[in-house]
Amino acid sequence: MARFRRFEEHRFIGIRDEMKVYDSDDPADSEVLERLLEDGELLRTNGIQTFGPDTLPEARNRGFRKA
Repeated sequence: MARFRRFEEHRFIGIRDEMKVYDSDDPADSEVLERLLEDGELLRTNGIQTFGPDTLPEARNRGFRKA
């Protein structure tokens, strides 16, 4: 499964509106992310968060929880 074009280097992608993090390598999470990103609104409003290091503990450290 390929990662999202703009986020190829990131496994974990957070949605700021809901403070949830999605694993783009997980097929179920990837499907949800695809639906959330399809209209481009989250990209336009800067509603996406990536993490460095790209780990679930770092996402949790920033207040995100697993979807």
